[in-house]
Order: sequence, then structure tokens, then C-alpha cells
Amino acid sequence: MTELSSGALGLREAPAATAAVWDGPGRGFTVEPQPLPRLLPGEVLVRIELATICGSDLHTVAGDRPTPLPTVLGHEAVGTVEAVGGNVLTSLGEPLRPGQRITWTIGTSCGLCRRCTRGVPQKCEGVRKYGHEAITDQWRLNGGLATHCHLVAGTGLVPVPTSLPAEVAAPANCATATVVSAARRAELAAGDSVVVIGCGMLGLTAVAFARDLGAEHVIACDVDAGRRDLALKFGATVACSPDALEAAAKDLGADVVFELSGNSRAVQSALDIVGLDGRVALVGSVSPGPKVSFEPNAFVRNLSRVIGSHNYAVHDLAEAVDFLMRTSKQDLFATLVPESFPLSDIDAAVAMARTGTAPRIAVRMN
Repeated sequence: MTELSSGALGLREAPAATAAVWDGPGRGFTVEPQPLPRLLPGEVLVRIELATICGSDLHTVAGDRPTPLPTVLGHEAVGTVEAVGGNVLTSLGEPLRPGQRITWTIGTSCGLCRRCTRGVPQKCEGVRKYGHEAITDQWRLNGGLATHCHLVAGTGLVPVPTSLPAEVAAPANCATATVVSAARRAELAAGDSVVVIGCGMLGLTAVAFARDLGAEHVIACDVDAGRRDLALKFGATVACSPDALEAAAKDLGADVVFELSGNSRAVQSALDIVGLDGRVALVGSVSPGPKVSFEPNAFVRNLSRVIGSHNYAVHDLAEAVDFLMRTSKQDLFATLVPESFPLSDIDAAVAMARTGTAPRIAVRMN
């Protein structure tokens, strides 16, 4: 592997990558060869080590999420740099080199538009999101379910230590970084009493991250007893069903409430239980749903704040990787990805992921 200047990596005579191309619910996946790209300035070619299947991928497969076609799904991934187009910097401000292990932001940001300069680069006016875009001649390897990913200019690049297991590292650029961003936006601080509603991948991560930041109490709420048991292992003070949530919040407090399920009744309960001067971070409501209500006078007198949080900035991803490296729950995080399938068995991998028996199912590329 050698570092390449802009445009130096040309198309090979024989295709040198493989991708699981998604062409809609009617046609499904086709595992097919793809040519390697010509790298323009600021672009990177990564050989993917492992990718995990996210809930948004499953929504696309089910036909519930409109996605341009054909496409390469997947955005939770970790891999090794194979080639670099010119001078590209990591999140640490250091030159990116072939052979480095990295993860990358789910979307691009220009750094110049009003949204970027106001601190929400994930909503860049020109954002392009991995696993969410149609294949073009210039951008064929644009998702994680492939042996390689073509990272375009404006992508945030975060080094990943080789000691971090791939199944722990891969979800960092979606689940973990999303939680980090939500905690930052909700101003979670040491001593807070935290409520986590919904204990899937995001919720379990939120429990562990809140504890890492010094939360005094963490109340975990889920309808599923098995998830509640897991939440206790990840550091929850109390794990309860929805009908016991109000009492738990009154007992331990609710300074920051993370709603991660997207269920409208759960959103309503988050608004109902938030404590004095508390913050509600709505994270799980990524699709249209029933309206919820609140009584404005109560919110005014309670000094309540409601924060929407979607995706993240590159510094959130960097913090996510740092957290996964330092957490004492690293082995537990690995158990959240209990099975992996080769790319050639993508249909079996997706079928397993759709059963919901595990927070994540992995696809390995070697």
C-alpha cells in the first residue's frame, strides 16, 4: 500500500471490490464485483474489516424508509486505509496514512455553509450519507456492506486503535456517536440523575456512557425484561417496565431523560416525568408518528427543555471511540454483536438482524 496523490488510483482492468447492492424490496441484494475508484483530492479508499447492520438499514429493507436505488447499504463500519487522495487529515489534525485503522462519520460536511459554521455539520446543506445514497459511476462504493468504501471529501475520519475489537468499533459511527452527541446537547454532567427509555443498542450505550460521565443514578426503562437485565449489567441503578417509570423518576430524579425508542407513548412519558430544570433528549423519533402533547404552563414553571438530537459531529465520533476504549464494559459491548456472516451471506445476515434477537448482527469482509 502506498499513499497516492489526487487521481492516482485508477480503475483496474478487473474489478477489485465486492459490494452487496440493494435494489429495493422487490429485487433485494445482489453481491457483485465493483471497480475501485479514482481518488480525487481529499478522498480515501478503505478496505472494510467488519460492518454491522443498523436499524435504519432494516427499515430500508422492509420498505419503510425511502432510499435512492440502487445503493450499497450500511454505515456502521471499521476498516483500514488502502489509499489516500492527496493530503487528508484525521480528526486529530494529523495526516492520514495507508495502513491506518479508522472509522468515519455517517455523512459529509462542507464546513462552510451556515449549518456547518453554526455547529451542526451533520445537517450540512450538501450532506451525503453513507448507506443512504444511490450508486453513481463516480461513487459506487458508497456504503458499508462491501469489501471497500470510497470516502469522499468532507468525511470526518477518526483513528481506531487496533486493540479495539471490530464488533465494538463498528457501531461507533452510528449508535455510540449518536448517544455522545445527544448527551452533549442535553448537557449531561456528573451528578445528574438520568433516565434512559428504550434499551436497545442506543439505550444500553446511553446507560454506560451516562455512568462514564459520572451520572449519580441511571434509570433504564424497557418493555422487555431481557433488555432490562442487560441495562443493569451496563450500569443502570434501576431497570423498570414503563408502568413503574414514573415512580422510579420521582424516587431518583430525572435531570436528563433520553427517549431512544421512538414510541409515541414513550415520548409522552419522557415529557411527563422530566424533573425541575430537566432536559428531554428526543433521539429515537426518526420517522413520522402520532402527535404527543404537553401542558405549557407546567413546562414553563418546571424550567423544562426539550432537545432534538440526530446524528453527530466528528468530535462526537472521536469521543465515542475514546469511550469504547476506556469503558470497563467493553466485553459487554462485544456481546451485543453475537454473530457475523460473510458478505456472500448478506441475505442470511439481514434475516437474522430482522429477528431482533440481538442489537446488532455483523457482516465480515474476509
